[in-house]
Amino acid sequence: MPSQPQLDAATRRFELNTSLRSLLLSGLDLPDDPEHVDFDEPLFGRGLELDSLDTLEIVSILEEEFGVLVSDEDRTIFGSINKLADVIGAEQQ
Repeated sequence: MPSQPQLDAATRRFELNTSLRSLLLSGLDLPDDPEHVDFDEPLFGRGLELDSLDTLEIVSILEEEFGVLVSDEDRTIFGSINKLADVIGAEQQ
């Protein structure tokens, strides 16, 4: 059985992912219902089908909402909502 700190961490992560998903969908004017977007769904290509202009909006959302700065070398973080949440979590520790 998970300990209370593990449960708390899992709850915080779920809340972060849920918040991030909603921010992305509203910030990018995507028509998807948030519950239909999986946290591991690719943001580009076969997933949400975002493009390079959307990348700029995501960078802006991360900076404004979470204080996370993303450089050109950080392209791998755009793989999914979970990958974005990993970066946010690492910055907030």
